[in-house]
Amino acid sequence: MPCTARFLTIAFGAALASWPVMAQSPDPRAVLAHYADIGQATFEDSLTTARALDAAVAALVAKPSAQTLDAARVAWKAARVTYMQSEAFRFGNPIVDDWEGRVNSWPLDEGLIDYVDPSYGAESDDNVLYTANVIANREIEIDGRKVDASAITPEFLSGTLQEAGGIEANVATGYHAIEFLLWGQDLNGTGPGAGNRPFTDFDVASCTGGHCDRRAEYLASASSLLVADLEEMAGDWAAGGAARKAVLDAEPKAGLTAILTGLGSLSYGELAGERMKLGLLLHDPEEEQDCFSDNTHNSHLYDAVGIRNVYSGVYKRVDGATIEGPSISDLVKAADPAANVELAAKIDMTVAALEAVARRAEGGEAYDQQIGEGNDEGNKLVQGAIDALVDQTKSIERAVTVLKLDAIQFEGSESLDNPGAVFQ
Repeated sequence: MPCTARFLTIAFGAALASWPVMAQSPDPRAVLAHYADIGQATFEDSLTTARALDAAVAALVAKPSAQTLDAARVAWKAARVTYMQSEAFRFGNPIVDDWEGRVNSWPLDEGLIDYVDPSYGAESDDNVLYTANVIANREIEIDGRKVDASAITPEFLSGTLQEAGGIEANVATGYHAIEFLLWGQDLNGTGPGAGNRPFTDFDVASCTGGHCDRRAEYLASASSLLVADLEEMAGDWAAGGAARKAVLDAEPKAGLTAILTGLGSLSYGELAGERMKLGLLLHDPEEEQDCFSDNTHNSHLYDAVGIRNVYSGVYKRVDGATIEGPSISDLVKAADPAANVELAAKIDMTVAALEAVARRAEGGEAYDQQIGEGNDEGNKLVQGAIDALVDQTKSIERAVTVLKLDAIQFEGSESLDNPGAVFQ
């Protein structure tokens, strides 16, 4: 598994390190069109890897074994590489942001889905479905109403169980629901080790964990639903799609503002703040994104790579093809070459800082261990990546000024803006 993660890091990281050079400033509308092209390619690649994951899940369900479970886990990690790069399109595009919760909501109260360790607790003041365990129960109660859960279909997951009762922690769909089913709970805290669900949890003939047929049904439905959701978003970025149309129909300055809003908000409030600084402040492995699989280091890295893709206008597809064209970088370079050099260098430094976190994880110290209390060296490495993201955001703000766009309010995070409040 570490060898696979290392290959993904090197293959994508090295391939995307070069920056294009254009002779003159491009037409802003050409920049917007190329941005839409990268969006389309990124979501198409996310769909491709989700389909590979779905095939691996089907093989696991058909013939549970250590080998088919491992193959499904490898496919899940590969799917994260492509999807995380798409997050650079999230905050600047309402169509993506409104959809994102269907595929990437976290953290989740996993007791909604399946059995959990007694240390998880039996109830929560914030969530009456905290241990509803839909896999074990053919009927559950939502908002005081009995709900038939006998068939765990994609429609049931998306239409009934996802955010049931209006509670965001009731995550029933997407990558993290699938991740939990493939790995199970990570009960190691900030010690070594990820989740360790046995393949027999899906094996009706030698079932562990109980209800193996329904667990397999849930996994297959969640995987199928992920493919359907990504088909929808890939279509939204294709010719005539709603997301592409919104980009191309926008007044150029508004379109460029949307792009930089997406980059700055992901860089600062979301990645540096909510996904990294909060967990580091609390030294809490529950605050890491891919908490069941210990894949958080790669998810953070490819968020940063996605930012570089969009700013540079260069995207390396899963089939090896490279998409390259007019970019925000070209516009900034034409207006203020020094500002472009500064931002491009800081983006590369951010990627390098997160590659260092990933190398440490692949060397045996997972991200949840790195943020653990008392791990001064690991904490310092993660903080260095946070600092790089914050510094990068300042240069994104400079790019906004250089392009004479209206001031942008990037997504914030209390963990960065008011860290004392985190402990209140």
